[in-house]
Amino acid sequence: MERSVSQIWPIGGGKGGTGKSFFTGSLGFLLAKHGYKTLLIDVDLGAANLHTIVGVPNPPKSISDFINKRVGTLEETVVTTSLPNLFLISGAMNNLDVANLAHEQKMKVLRSVARLSYDYILLDLGAGTSFNTIDFFMISKTGIFVTTPEPTSIENIYRLIRSVYFRKIHQVLKTYDFRALADKAERRNPRATVSNPDLLLHVMGELDPEKGALLKQELGSFHFKLALNQQRKQDSQNIGVLICKIIEKHLALRMRHIGDVTFDDRVHNAICKRMPFLDLYPYTQTALDLRECCRNLLPAKETRLPLQGVAD
Repeated sequence: MERSVSQIWPIGGGKGGTGKSFFTGSLGFLLAKHGYKTLLIDVDLGAANLHTIVGVPNPPKSISDFINKRVGTLEETVVTTSLPNLFLISGAMNNLDVANLAHEQKMKVLRSVARLSYDYILLDLGAGTSFNTIDFFMISKTGIFVTTPEPTSIENIYRLIRSVYFRKIHQVLKTYDFRALADKAERRNPRATVSNPDLLLHVMGELDPEKGALLKQELGSFHFKLALNQQRKQDSQNIGVLICKIIEKHLALRMRHIGDVTFDDRVHNAICKRMPFLDLYPYTQTALDLRECCRNLLPAKETRLPLQGVAD
C-alpha cells in the first residue's frame, strides 16, 4: 500500500516570546484529539521547550541523538506523550554545537522529516532569521507565522517573511544569477532594491521574462498562514488581517489570517505545571480561540466536524 504524504506545517516567529511553542503544542493537541496521528518536532535547537509544553518533562531521546549518529533514523527519536495520536521529537539536551547545524546535518534532518509518515508534522522553529530557521520553514509551502500585536514583534515577523521570500529567490536563481539580475534591476530603477522587494521582482521580470515568470510561479505556490497570539482587549481587532494585506501587497505572497488567540495568565500556570493548557483550561476564551485556529487550518470538508474530546 502506498504511504500517505504527511502534511508538514513549519511554525515560526520573528522573535522569542511570541508563544510559538505554546501555539505549536496546542495545535498538535487539537489535531491529535481530532483523531489525526500528529508528530511535533522541536527544531528550536539550543532553546528547546516544546517537551515542557506538551507535558514530557524528561524526554529519553532527542533530535541530537539522530544528528550525532547515536541512532540510525530520525523515527527512532520519536517519543510518546500522554495523549494518544500525539508524538514528539524533542530538541532538549542539545548543546550549542547542535544548535548551529552544519549544512549537511541540516539537509540530513530535512530529508528525514520529509520521509516520516504521519497525518500532520508540526515543526517548532527557532526565533530569528538564521538560514537554518528559514530552510526548515521552506520544507513546506504552508508555513504558519505566529506573532503578537506588539510593534517589535510585527516588525520581526515581517523580516522573517521577507527572509523566506529572498531565500526562495536565491534558490530559484542561484546566488550569482540573483546578484547579477538584481544589479541590472537597480541600474534600471534605483528604487528596485531588496528594501523594495515588489518593485525589484517586477523590474527583474522585465529584464528576464522567463526567470520572472519562474519566480512568480514559485513564490505564488506558498500559502502562508498567520496567527496573532496574546491578543488583549485594548489591541486592535484587525491587526492580523492588516499584516496579511501588507505582506500580499509588498511581497506578493499569499497570507491568510487564521485567528487571534486571547492573552491568558493561566498559560504560564499550565507551563509551570508541565501540562497541556487545553487539558487544564478547556473552556477559556483562549481555548476557544485555539480551536478556531485549528478549524481554519483543516481542509474545508473537515471544518464542519467538532474537535472531539477537547474537554474530556
